[in-house]
Amino acid sequence: MAEYTVTFKSHNKRVTVGAGTSLLEAAAKAGIVVNNVCGGDGICGRCKMIIKEGTVSGGTSAKLTRDEIKEGVVLSCLTVIESDCIVEIPEETLVKTEKEGKHDTERFHDFSDIIGRGSCTPNPLVRKIYLELEKPSLAKNIPDHQRICTEVKKRLHVSETQTGLKIIKSLPKILREYDYRITAVVGVRMNVAELMYIEGGNTADKNYLIIVDMGTTTVVAHLVDGTTLKTVDAQACFNSQGIYGREVTGRLISAEKKGIEYLQKPLVNDINKLIRSLIEANSIDIADVTAIVCAGNTAMSHFLLGLPVENIRRTPYIATSVEPPPLRAAEVGIQINPRGLLYSLPGISGWVGSDLTAGILATGMYKSEETCLLVDIGTNGEVIIGNREWLVACSASAGPALEGASVECGMRAEKGAIEKVYVQDGKIVCQTIGNTTPIGICGSGIIDCVSVLLQEEIINRIGKFIEKDSHRITTIEGTKRYSLVKGCNGAREIYITEADIENIITAKAAIYAAMKILLQRLDMKFNDIKHFYLAGAFGKHIDIDSATTIGLIPRMPRERVEFVGNTSIMGAKMVALCHNALETIVEIGKNTTYYDLMGANDYVHEFTKAMFLPHTDIEDFQKATQ
Repeated sequence: MAEYTVTFKSHNKRVTVGAGTSLLEAAAKAGIVVNNVCGGDGICGRCKMIIKEGTVSGGTSAKLTRDEIKEGVVLSCLTVIESDCIVEIPEETLVKTEKEGKHDTERFHDFSDIIGRGSCTPNPLVRKIYLELEKPSLAKNIPDHQRICTEVKKRLHVSETQTGLKIIKSLPKILREYDYRITAVVGVRMNVAELMYIEGGNTADKNYLIIVDMGTTTVVAHLVDGTTLKTVDAQACFNSQGIYGREVTGRLISAEKKGIEYLQKPLVNDINKLIRSLIEANSIDIADVTAIVCAGNTAMSHFLLGLPVENIRRTPYIATSVEPPPLRAAEVGIQINPRGLLYSLPGISGWVGSDLTAGILATGMYKSEETCLLVDIGTNGEVIIGNREWLVACSASAGPALEGASVECGMRAEKGAIEKVYVQDGKIVCQTIGNTTPIGICGSGIIDCVSVLLQEEIINRIGKFIEKDSHRITTIEGTKRYSLVKGCNGAREIYITEADIENIITAKAAIYAAMKILLQRLDMKFNDIKHFYLAGAFGKHIDIDSATTIGLIPRMPRERVEFVGNTSIMGAKMVALCHNALETIVEIGKNTTYYDLMGANDYVHEFTKAMFLPHTDIEDFQKATQ
């Protein structure tokens, strides 16, 4: 196969790729993160690059103007490299460096915020135990290894320990060099306490854990102090797998065609990038990061570990593993302490993963006397219904529209994103994150926008613009759109199109239909739900009235609805800091029944009914009675 060199002039980076490689893939190989939200389908038009030298094919699109095409601008996801090339990447094509975890960190900074949601005793999965051992004598000539293990068992109240040969070999020297004053780093592997390594002196106050939510769109990482049990910092980034598909199914197909390593590498790189950023920002030695706990949907867990995925998307949808054992993080390329452990939390099925078991744990619905419903709003819309007696789960592919993708002016929740849309003094008003000039619209703003357009009779119940005298409604290349913010003085116009609204309706219909079907199978109605939990990366920012107006959630007494934020992170953090929570989450996974919507003959019927604003059946959206 021919190979070509691609030089990214603006970044002073050069990579070698095989014939047939897309320009977007070449950028990813060079470590350049591109603002591509459609998964390489050529829909969003965000991945523009300029060919300065070389030969390529494809790349043209209706998203490009004639002037752009003349200047050599292409969509990198549609461009195939056919020779050595020199490429320039415009600033607006690049993803900005973000610290998206700030609000999440503030909410769950203190451990008491977490421990209050679950029955767990503070006891991190990996602990550092300072030991001042009695020196050996003729009267007490216990071997070095047994001497340490005996003390560890006493401290942790465990009956069994294990130690690697390399660590045993190091004991005589380190014990005598530090006068039998050492710190034992101990990790929990199922019911066994593993003596991971020994450090000289007292280093018990230098123990950190990384908690990761592997979202389809966004990867979030928290840095937790294993001694104080507090969150130190949090950051997030786009999931770089996006170039292989905006949804899980597309990525599963890519993994089969290209190889699992093509999906594993970008995810591991994202996690490593976040870890480096966290430890550098907080002046922490990477050797003091002793464990990483990861949660995500089942496909993400497979991608992380490099497990075969071909059976997940085929009947009967079998995962390779939903309960992988703790591993050395280094085995998959995660860069923490070389002996550090990776805990990939247990899931439920091929389509309901550990992000949901973490959610069940975090909300405490697994021990509730009353019936609860947890809906995780994201690219994959998962629904859990149950209480302490039973739990049932299902999954519906909602697509990324509610997270800002599949919407022409959609973006992540970052500075400049429109997060709220409302009517004030008869005018539609937009509010951005950071109160700055709008550069796009994020998930909560999208939901508000559709709600306002419906209530102001600018769109009808099927999401089409109503013919009326409005200078904000225009038709560009056959597509109608409504201008939220007029572009002027170099600022970008922010608008929403009929196609955008259709994508939003489709996403909310998938989630609502999933809830409805699951309730029907349980012979229940929404009024039977006493606690309605809204989870997801932007869940806590959604306006409940807007969500009800468009038919994403039913109208119910306000006190029953609770925004629980990123329960994937919260639950994973509980496990990281509470040993008994690991046992609990394993039981949650085993005791939750998965219901396959693909086998529901009436799911399409319910989905079709939900493809209206708010729905063809209005009763679930009438004013609730107390």
